[in-house]
Parts: sequence; C-alpha cells; structure tokens
Amino acid sequence: MHKEITAKKLLSHATRPDPWFGIKHSMNIYRGCEHQCIYCDSRSECYGIEDFSNLYIKVNALELLERELFSLRTKGTIGTGAMNDPYTKAEQSLNLTRGALQIIARYRFPVHILTKSNLVLRDLDLLKILSGKYAAVSFTITTAEQKLAAQIEPGAPLPEERFRAIKKLSEAGIYTGIYMMPILPFLEDNEENIKEIVNKAALSGAKYIIPWFGMTLRDRQRGYYYQKLDQLFPGVKRKYINTYGNNYQCAVINAKKLSLLFTRLCREQAIATQLSIYQTKRPAQLPLFEQ
Repeated sequence: MHKEITAKKLLSHATRPDPWFGIKHSMNIYRGCEHQCIYCDSRSECYGIEDFSNLYIKVNALELLERELFSLRTKGTIGTGAMNDPYTKAEQSLNLTRGALQIIARYRFPVHILTKSNLVLRDLDLLKILSGKYAAVSFTITTAEQKLAAQIEPGAPLPEERFRAIKKLSEAGIYTGIYMMPILPFLEDNEENIKEIVNKAALSGAKYIIPWFGMTLRDRQRGYYYQKLDQLFPGVKRKYINTYGNNYQCAVINAKKLSLLFTRLCREQAIATQLSIYQTKRPAQLPLFEQ
C-alpha cells in the first residue's frame, strides 16, 4: 500500500562524513520499502516507521530538496538508500529519485546511491553528469545464490540483475561497487558464498566491496526476522537464540576466517575493500596581515 505524506525537511546532516559510506547529508524520499528484505534494520522502533509493509511517499520531497540545497554551503556527499531503497518499485512511475538527482546535479553536489535495484540504470545519463563532481553507486549483495536471495529479499531484483547493472555502470565510467552486508549467520556465512560474490564482482567490474560479516538484531527487527526464519528456514531461529541471545551486534561465528579469505580474494582481483570518498576542499587560509 502507498501513502502520501508531507515532510517538514528532507536532508539530515552529520558533522563529518560517515566512515562507512562517506555520506554527510542523508536523503530519504520514501519511508518503508517495497523490497521487504527480511533482515532490514529499518523496522527497528528507533526509526519510527510503524508499518514497514507500507510505502510512505514524501510528495513535497523535491520542493524541500531545492530549498535546502540552496542554503547549503558545504559540498558534502548526499547519500540515499541507508534507510530505504531510493529505487523501490514505485520509483519507476513516480520519478522522485530521478528528480532529486536532477536537482543535485544542478547544485553540483557529490552523491552516493545505495540500492538493490537495477532501476538505477534508468538514470545513467544523470550519473554521468554527477560523476564530474563525484558519484558512487553501491549495490547491496549478501548472497550470490538466486534462490536464497529470493527468500530473504523477496521484492528486490535478483543478484544476477545487480551484477549486470554493476557491469553496465562500470563500463559507462561510473564508480560502482558492492556493500556485502549483512552476511546472515547460518545462512550466508560460508566460504563458497564469499568466493562467488568476489568472483562475480570482479567479472562485473566492481571497483570495491565493503564487507561486514554479521548483522544487527533489535526489537521489531528481531521479531520480524525470527518470524520469517520459522517460515523459511525451520530450526535456524533456535541457533540465533542460543548463539546471540538479545545481542544487537551479531557477528558470524567464523568472521575472522571469512575476513581473511575475503581480503586475499579481493587482493588477487585488485578490488578495493574501502570506499574512495569525496573530499571536501577547504578554502585557502588568507594571511593575517598583508605585506
């Protein structure tokens, strides 16, 4: 179900760029997400989205973005996709993310898009313009197994479609790569999965892979995830309870081994394991007294 809402502001700001994503100004045009990934942290109570199965559309998003960018003086990276996918299914007809990219390009801000959708290819023309300043497109890929992906990310394009999108973006000169997170304990934490993701990333021309060998679990997120585990993977919930209890950070048991394997594979394929972020240029300091 889609619901229209009016927002009071669009961008949230950090004092310095986020170390994971390089984002200084966060933008969420939608609340909720049609991809309905079973592990999504955005279901947590702290984010205040009461019914994550609904998609809330900020109908005044572009008006707000225009106003807020006009008053911003620091050209920090605008990021979108951390709380919900900017290329959720409704975007295909609404074009709000595309409209936002047009405004961002006009004000010459750098941008980082996080997505699971190949719909981003629709906006390749704008990404080429934005890349003159800085544009990164990161795809979340946590498994290369199509059947498993369809179970845990039921509304999202399959990983093969994301790898093909990476290839097209890379061939077009767009800085693109993968966020390999979360790696779900007892489902994705095996060497074969990590090898397959790295190998397919290399074939697709991905410039980086940023990993995290684990996941988060709290309140409503945990309840929903456990419900889905019981439906899809009987017996796995008990492993989580026995291993993690009520922990928020849930690293996979073999995290160190997988990390070593991942680092070696990326080094062999010349894939970076850190994102190259946009660096804000500081104005030159004028002398106190002119001679």
